[in-house]
Amino acid sequence: MEALYYIHLENKALQCNLCPHECKLTPGKRGICKTRYNDNGEMRLLNSGVIASSGLDPIEKKPLFHFYPGSKIYSIGGYGCNLRCAFCQNYEISQYVPDSNSRLRENLPENIVDKALFLPQNIGIAYTYNEPTVFFELMLATARLAKGKDLKNVMVSNGFINHKPLLELLDVIDAFNIDLKAFTDEFYKTQAGGKLAPVLNNLKAIKKNGNHLEIAFLVIPGLNDSTNEAVEMFRWINENLGSDTPLHINRYYPVYKLSIPPTHPGKLLELRDVAMEYLKFVYIGNLHNSDIGTKTTCPSCNTTVIERHGYSTTLKMIDTRGYCKICGYGPIAVMG
Repeated sequence: MEALYYIHLENKALQCNLCPHECKLTPGKRGICKTRYNDNGEMRLLNSGVIASSGLDPIEKKPLFHFYPGSKIYSIGGYGCNLRCAFCQNYEISQYVPDSNSRLRENLPENIVDKALFLPQNIGIAYTYNEPTVFFELMLATARLAKGKDLKNVMVSNGFINHKPLLELLDVIDAFNIDLKAFTDEFYKTQAGGKLAPVLNNLKAIKKNGNHLEIAFLVIPGLNDSTNEAVEMFRWINENLGSDTPLHINRYYPVYKLSIPPTHPGKLLELRDVAMEYLKFVYIGNLHNSDIGTKTTCPSCNTTVIERHGYSTTLKMIDTRGYCKICGYGPIAVMG
């Protein structure tokens, strides 16, 4: 299948314009994501339509706490990623792309939408697990078809995508969870193989367009857990995205190329306390066997409006419009 967003250069060379890497490829070469290659002067996709992982997940697993809380969503992911995070939690599929001659089943957009419609209590499709940007063509076509069937579309992403393709997604993706990995370009360069500025610009574009947005921040000891740096991040979110933007502060565990010990729970609590000075909804995630920092509280009257135990969600004092039943504050969440 031919890729979108590339231009022709001299001598059959190509430049991919899907993400900020803008890889220049001579014939036979792959991009950084390993999913796009120059096939004698045409940009082709490796394993187009191949799904590496799928499942009917709680929406809270994305994590999205303010978008149809308590619902289920059909989640799909493929192979590859345009970043190289040393701490990747899904490295088995994100850092590996099978060869094009692998005998893997190609899923068409209509196949995916039919499956989503068939699943009970499913509100839509989440493009997740690996980085959805690298299967942009499948995601865009599927999301357009799903939108026509009244299904919701969710993108769980690193936010490292160019502006033009993002604009196309803004028309069909209802909710985003963007992984803001740190607040320094040095971290993005050394630990993720990317850049911070494009991610920040895309966060602003998503919010400005009115799509639902939540942010995830994985706290890694000694690498991005500086309180001063975190304050800069929280302040930036407040000033550029709004204090109502939900933030998920998540615990790191050793995985892939990093053997640093897990984040101390006390550090997560400290950063949450600091973040609450700037943001109304701040959660702690990935803290196993703990419900600390998981409930949603009304910013106006301090009532617990949504309670969570693991992935079990109870809508307590929130009405069908997403407003607090006690004081009327809202909207707190997008509801069905």
